[in-house]
Amino acid sequence: MMFGTGEVFNYFQCPKCWCLQIAQIPADPARYYPSDSCRFAPAPLRSYKSRVTNFIKRPRYRFAVLNRGILGGLLYLLFPNRDLRKLSYAGLKEDSRILDVGCRAGELLYRLRNVGLTHLLGIDPTIDSDIQYENGLQVLRKFLHEMEPAWDLVMFHASLEHMSDQFAALADAHRLLDDAGTCLVRIPIVSSQAWEHYGVHWVQLNAPRHLYLHSVRSFTLVAEKAGFRVDRVLYDSTAFQFWGSEQVVRKIPLKSERSWLVDPSRSIFSRNEIRDFSRRAELLNRAARGDQAAFYLKKA
Repeated sequence: MMFGTGEVFNYFQCPKCWCLQIAQIPADPARYYPSDSCRFAPAPLRSYKSRVTNFIKRPRYRFAVLNRGILGGLLYLLFPNRDLRKLSYAGLKEDSRILDVGCRAGELLYRLRNVGLTHLLGIDPTIDSDIQYENGLQVLRKFLHEMEPAWDLVMFHASLEHMSDQFAALADAHRLLDDAGTCLVRIPIVSSQAWEHYGVHWVQLNAPRHLYLHSVRSFTLVAEKAGFRVDRVLYDSTAFQFWGSEQVVRKIPLKSERSWLVDPSRSIFSRNEIRDFSRRAELLNRAARGDQAAFYLKKA
């Protein structure tokens, strides 16, 4: 239902750990990642072309990631950025070595580079070719197992669920990390109110692109098997779990012109409804029932 093809895929769920997984991985997964997807080309990053905008963003983002700067702290209070704030829990410094796995065009790393972090690298085997940005950031067309140690942070943002061998990916991350490093994994969570309520209409199922959807228990098991311990779990679900799933129920593809993602003015939802979905998502996060979480892993 991302593109509305209407194809059907079978999943099964473990009765012990509640991991939900596809019964058969498609023979040609690339079919479900169209060439116009942002996984295949650099993001335009238009929002960074204004000097005034960059002047405001830099101290705000710097505070979000490094907890530094009075001006940045004030700006962050007015304009928070939760995605960047999650990185602060990894204890980053300006010279931290950061590897982003499955980063597509590397937009998150681009922000970090503009904040002042310089030891950054993105890898994604699905991009057409290596990307070199004007600010020095590189994104390489490489697999995780090709990389060499040592990194302070290895992170997977909405990428691990697309991988066919998640244990191997986490074992590689363990190999690449410095002993005091952190592995940050952000994934959809099946031990959530959204999965229980919407079932096969849950938007984060995203069949057949999401191959394994973990519960907190099942992800903890695979992380421990790879040599990690779970240091922290931070729930960060959004309104997407509601409006996206309601669109699936109504057979409105995520990429449809009627989708809130594509054109809010043509959506079936009002802005008040979206704000209500956001409030409900925050309540679920506080109750550890949101449909998305960030796991902070340390070497056991």
